[in-house]
Amino acid sequence: MCNRYQPGERHRIEKLFGARPLREFNGGPDTVHPRDPAWVIRKGEEGFVLEQMTWGFPVVLRGKSGQMLKPKAVNNARFDKLGAYWRQWAESPWNRCLIPTARFAGAVGPTGRMTETWLSVREQEIFAWAGLWRNTDEWGTCYTGVMTDAAPELSSIHDRCPVILGPEEWQAWLTAPLGELRHFDRPWPASEMAVEATEQLWARR
Repeated sequence: MCNRYQPGERHRIEKLFGARPLREFNGGPDTVHPRDPAWVIRKGEEGFVLEQMTWGFPVVLRGKSGQMLKPKAVNNARFDKLGAYWRQWAESPWNRCLIPTARFAGAVGPTGRMTETWLSVREQEIFAWAGLWRNTDEWGTCYTGVMTDAAPELSSIHDRCPVILGPEEWQAWLTAPLGELRHFDRPWPASEMAVEATEQLWARR
């Protein structure tokens, strides 16, 4: 699954989506990890709005003795589960969002020596990743990214990838009934993806 990505520069995001910020925010990290704050685009009453939310829906777990543990950030939602576990949010267009993304990373290599490999969309400095958002008691406003199967040519990096939306698909993701979104459950063509392997070790946070 996707556990780190880079959203790109804020002013470029605002220009690309024609989004207005609801309020002033502190700048988020250049590379976003679960529980970090980052930019999210959602539909407002008068067009797209830009908000800063926490990446990951909080899920509260219990320990072996039944004690409450710290919430875990569930930062990815499988597309094939949108009609089940994620339905309470995916069914409502109001709870869908666009996640501005310049590139996302996968861990490649043997355990203990994994390195970062970055993927981006050719000819798109920033693209839209399909997402869901909601308000929470634990972390305030949060979002999660929707995932689908990776293109076969890229499965050696990871078997899943973000659901990438072209500009002509943004409105459908944000407005259409859930049953009409099935055609988004497909990988972006590998021929349109750029892959950058690095020697940067994949450090967990």
